[in-house]
Amino acid sequence: MKRKYPPHTDVVPPPLLPCDHKHYSHRSPWLRAMVLGANDGLISVASLMLGVGAVNNDVKSMVVSGLAGLVAGACSMAIGEFVSVFSQRDSELADVEKERQAHARDELGIDMDDLSNPMQAAFASAVAFSLGAAIPLLAGSFIVTTKYRVISIVLTSTMALAGFGAIGAKLGGASMTKAAMRVLIGGWIAMLITYGVLRLCNLIGV
Repeated sequence: MKRKYPPHTDVVPPPLLPCDHKHYSHRSPWLRAMVLGANDGLISVASLMLGVGAVNNDVKSMVVSGLAGLVAGACSMAIGEFVSVFSQRDSELADVEKERQAHARDELGIDMDDLSNPMQAAFASAVAFSLGAAIPLLAGSFIVTTKYRVISIVLTSTMALAGFGAIGAKLGGASMTKAAMRVLIGGWIAMLITYGVLRLCNLIGV
């Protein structure tokens, strides 16, 4: 019995189209800097102001401490991100140099047009920290009564922390609810510990 072969055809299969779904990992450098910066700014300054409020009822002391925390923290975050990302960039360039004859994109997963940008990370982190820190600072700057000043800082920080967590998750393609709760609980713990420790120190006369 003769074997039957399929008829010859000149039809060329359609080319594979590039995948159009989003890769959230591409956002990781600047997303990490912004989310961490905003969260750190809010939690640091809110905790600092609440801590000062635990031992001193003067509104000026709380505002000055919050402003000092904003400026110092923003500078610290910017320098830290710059050094960290610059080190990462150096490592990427070292890998590219080492494997120069190979294809950097295929072998190492490094896009030569998208290397880590230290200045971008530093700027994003500093701005995000300042914006986050400004929330509790503004929330407590214009309320004279200590009790309501503390409540204002806590409530405002709570809403902002949940919002930052949800936004970060949305940009990163993760669960907004889970991320918001993680950030919120972490912020509450930080504020509670700071307030509690300084309140205890004030009570025992340290």
